Amino acid sequence: MYGGLAHGAWTQKGISLIALVAMLVQGPAAASQSAQGEATGRQGLCRHPTALPQLGPENWDQQQQRPRPMAGATPRMAKSEEGEITADASARVDEPMSAPPPPPPPPLASMPVPPSPAVMREATTAAPGESRVSPDHPGTMPRPPHPPRPYPRPGSGILTAAEHDDLLNPELYALYQQRSNLGQELPNLPRLDTTRVLTVSVKDRQGRPVPFAPVELACSDGGRLRLNTTADGTVSFFPDVDRLGRTVKVRTTGAEWRDVGIVKGAGGQQVNFTVARAAQAASKLDLMLVIDTTGSMGDEIRYLQSELGSILSSVRARHPGVDVRVGFVFYKDLGDEYVTQTIGLTRDFAAAQAELAQRFAGGGGDYPEAMDQAMIRAAGQQWRGDAVKTLLLVADAPPHDENVGLTWRASEVLRAHRVQIVPVAASGVADKAEYVMRAMAALTQSRYTFLTDDSGVGNAHAAPAIDCYLVTRLNSLLLRVIDSQLSGRRIEPGEQEVIRTVGNYDHGKCILPPGGLPQQ
Repeated sequence: MYGGLAHGAWTQKGISLIALVAMLVQGPAAASQSAQGEATGRQGLCRHPTALPQLGPENWDQQQQRPRPMAGATPRMAKSEEGEITADASARVDEPMSAPPPPPPPPLASMPVPPSPAVMREATTAAPGESRVSPDHPGTMPRPPHPPRPYPRPGSGILTAAEHDDLLNPELYALYQQRSNLGQELPNLPRLDTTRVLTVSVKDRQGRPVPFAPVELACSDGGRLRLNTTADGTVSFFPDVDRLGRTVKVRTTGAEWRDVGIVKGAGGQQVNFTVARAAQAASKLDLMLVIDTTGSMGDEIRYLQSELGSILSSVRARHPGVDVRVGFVFYKDLGDEYVTQTIGLTRDFAAAQAELAQRFAGGGGDYPEAMDQAMIRAAGQQWRGDAVKTLLLVADAPPHDENVGLTWRASEVLRAHRVQIVPVAASGVADKAEYVMRAMAALTQSRYTFLTDDSGVGNAHAAPAIDCYLVTRLNSLLLRVIDSQLSGRRIEPGEQEVIRTVGNYDHGKCILPPGGLPQQ
């Protein structure tokens, strides 16, 4: 059931020469903030993410046409909520053009019946202590034998998927990590202890959650850490990752400092604030799609394009009063025709959908891809401070082993900007990719989503190391996730939407067996 997992500890690195150059480019305010973060790192508490390297210009010349700037695209400079300026010379896009509407999907009954969950699990799940990796093709999943699948015409409403929230299932996530053997291969493997979380909740006097409220921690050695609440009025701190020490002081705008002792063992803690400021519903959404376009995505890329195009249209239609911007980072790997191509956040949905429709799968070669560079590009975009920020990471492979740490650093920077990472795991995902993507989702108070075999489209999808979930259509699932992040409340599917149920599921939580989990 679980891909077993043991980890190496996260190690703090100093600011590199590249980071120092970046500080000079970004100006004295950003340099001061980065210097303060580095000083905090030396003291050891209230840890700040290390500065990301500056990437060079992207390669657009090998495309059939060189894109021109699109009206409404954002500038190629990014500004964080704290005022830090980050240069990004990658945001180049085509001129607007109309995207054809997707054809209607075929009925579910006409699709081929996929292998049963039991067959899939037997074929793709290793025994405890073993990795789910084919000995003949390292890093790839063994495929269960079944006849070739017919490919229906690409359209929205075909792909099926499920989701899992590791913050709602801390005991299961801890067991998932304990049974991992990836720590021996990946020294920079992220270690996120979801059983020890300090949650700060901010509500107004009517009991409504206050989005985007600044929450500040002061550690015992003088270091400080600040994050803002998501739309549900909460922000999560992780004592190990954030290096909180034994005690911290906590406050939000207009409130007094409170002393909080950090518990040593497992157990979540929550600090509640009530403020005079009236809660306001979120009115802006920045949606960035980071998409792997290498050859291994070829079995599903056209279906994903139809699904994502439909989702973009539905988001704007469902939220007419919300100011929505969308952007893309398409990525491949080193040595391909391009490594990353970035389309800055824009309100021009027609041009954005046309950009999505023009992409095709190709390149890659080996199993890992340049996910690290794609996430760095995404972190450098001009995210608005007063918007809900969602990043859909559509991928089927992990970063290269030596770049796992850099990918994790990028997710930490995105978290500092209050960007919630929603992985969309496609066919081909194995242990490393699932592990890294689930860690990024949990760090940013988000969910891990994954495609399933119920649609009959694409290669076989590896059974995830997850005990319970509901299978629905991908487009409705992602819309629910985005709606949840906008509204600040978890939205469950209707009974008619559920295609298949796995395990004992209850509103995002897996009901544990009597007596609890087995001891390792």
